[in-house]
Amino acid sequence: MSKSVPKSVFKFLSKLEKNNNRDWFNENKPEFKAIEKEVKAFYNSVYEGLNSYDEIDKLKVFRIYRDVRFSKNKLPYKTHFGGSFHRTKPRLRGGYYLHIQPNNESFIATGFWEPAKEDLLRIRKEFEVDDVEIREIIEDKKFKSVWGELVGDELKTAPKGFNKEHKAIDLIRKKQFIFVKKYSDEEVLNPNFLDEITSAFKTIRPYFDYMSDVLTTDINGVSTID
Repeated sequence: MSKSVPKSVFKFLSKLEKNNNRDWFNENKPEFKAIEKEVKAFYNSVYEGLNSYDEIDKLKVFRIYRDVRFSKNKLPYKTHFGGSFHRTKPRLRGGYYLHIQPNNESFIATGFWEPAKEDLLRIRKEFEVDDVEIREIIEDKKFKSVWGELVGDELKTAPKGFNKEHKAIDLIRKKQFIFVKKYSDEEVLNPNFLDEITSAFKTIRPYFDYMSDVLTTDINGVSTID
């Protein structure tokens, strides 16, 4: 396992951005494979770090090849590395993501990207009944100093069946429940980057504990899992 991100990662991705075509990539594939191996080793180190205080059942490092079938952008390769870490379901909910990209475009993200229809309704119903606990968590000074504001796609008005004047409508109308923390190239290449993101991810736990409790119970607090 690798404890740091090598400088060669940004150098290669920067060259790929300027030469995003199959001929160039095939000529430089041996270099890519060597870098990919190092990147995957770093992601595995993050996986081990997360498992020191959480239960992660799967790590997925996404392929460099873009799916261009339904995209106007026909460039064949991504110019970043991305990987997701899945918590052990059904008891634990939420996930982690690490994005490595040059030009200060790297970030980590955590939360709920595409909640299932029934999960989204359950979350909204919880906020409708009581939004005090979730606000205490996401407005906590330490939490906010790391993760900032809750972000994600949202409706312009209230979802069907909800009052647009409800005091928690700012939360209820959300379709995603995500936190994002950005990093500069210098921060990513710092030897302490692994410790930094592991620590940042750890601070999300009160949010995940709350959301996992919501998504494994009904509106009366009765468990929905065996």
